[in-house]
Amino acid sequence: MSNLFDIRGKTILITGGVHGLGRMIAEGMLRAGAKVYVTSRKADAAAAAETELRQLGDCVALAADLVNAEATVALANEIKSREPRLHAVINNAGKTWGAPLEQFPDKAWNPIFAVNVQGPFTLVRELLPLLQAAGSEDDPSRVINIGSLAGSVVERIDAFSYSASKAAIHHLSRVLAAELAERHITVNAVVPGYFPTQMTAHIRSDEDQTHELLERIPLARLGHADDIAGLCIFLCSRAGRYMTGAELYVDGGMSGCR
Repeated sequence: MSNLFDIRGKTILITGGVHGLGRMIAEGMLRAGAKVYVTSRKADAAAAAETELRQLGDCVALAADLVNAEATVALANEIKSREPRLHAVINNAGKTWGAPLEQFPDKAWNPIFAVNVQGPFTLVRELLPLLQAAGSEDDPSRVINIGSLAGSVVERIDAFSYSASKAAIHHLSRVLAAELAERHITVNAVVPGYFPTQMTAHIRSDEDQTHELLERIPLARLGHADDIAGLCIFLCSRAGRYMTGAELYVDGGMSGCR
């Protein structure tokens, strides 16, 4: 039991791991002893994050704007040039667009789905050789797709393409789980609720909106970094090796207590 949640020595890629939820996950993984690759759209942000995260462990930050398939393939090729195997891919990079229905533009669809749905699919496809090299029946490789509460229940956030894309990545996770099980790769979706990230900054800056949100959360608080990082560590450890095709909610009870 002493090593049930041990991920020391594992190599993990976290897209969008420089800020927000990805940063929370990356810090948790590094503290737990994993080697972590993180990505950011901006090279300067990646360089700054690498300097900071290397204080916690073995971390490499790469600049990668995953807005198209070519950039995603290029990221996979960079990882292949550096590593013979990869124990986990955490598809966290995401994009959103908010506007009232009457003003919501057609251009707010393709880029959102490209980053939130096609990107994770392309990355898994391109990194299959490394994932298969690391996985075994006793200890499969892991794919974790970061979804959203907005993709499972109706949240009135005026982010129509984002909500649809997160519903899509939840189902794509189940489809990939069935496809990859025989290759010793598990695929699960982690479904966060509200955390203190840039995406919730506009809510947290308004006292009334914050109070209204907290009243809707059964546990009456926003998520903490340990909440999301702990769940991902669990999935990557021996404790999570028999789970695949699942949606795991970390939302303070917002979905399950309705």
